[in-house]
Amino acid sequence: MEEIIQEKISADHLLYVSLKYTKTCDVIMNLLLRWRRMIERSIDEILKHAKKKKKISSVPSNPLKKIEEVRKLFRNDKNFLAVMDAYEMFRKVEDLRKERIGEFRKNVTLKVFYRGKEININLERLKEYADMLEKFISTTKQFLLR
Repeated sequence: MEEIIQEKISADHLLYVSLKYTKTCDVIMNLLLRWRRMIERSIDEILKHAKKKKKISSVPSNPLKKIEEVRKLFRNDKNFLAVMDAYEMFRKVEDLRKERIGEFRKNVTLKVFYRGKEININLERLKEYADMLEKFISTTKQFLLR
């Protein structure tokens, strides 16, 4: 849990400090990658804990199978499932086609083309992700303490 919290602190710094002053798409990319690592660590810890509590028979090694198992464990938690959807995009974000819009300006936007859709990742969207991930972390913490 300590590692997950450290990743979150670093991500928050990127969002609330670095991005505020630099306003570049590189900072947005670094933030998305930081969140990806944080979610990956959380998924690994959740699956280890679930195996220990005999909720699953084994921890899959394949990342897509891990996501599938976590989706089954938290099928009733809409926020958790939304984070898994976002995580699937974060996993591929480095390889996706991207456009940089308004760098060094107040409305900096990273336009990502994912599954045939245009996703505009701007400060507003990043704050939505941050709120989702805040709830995700608290749910993860509760699950690991059970």
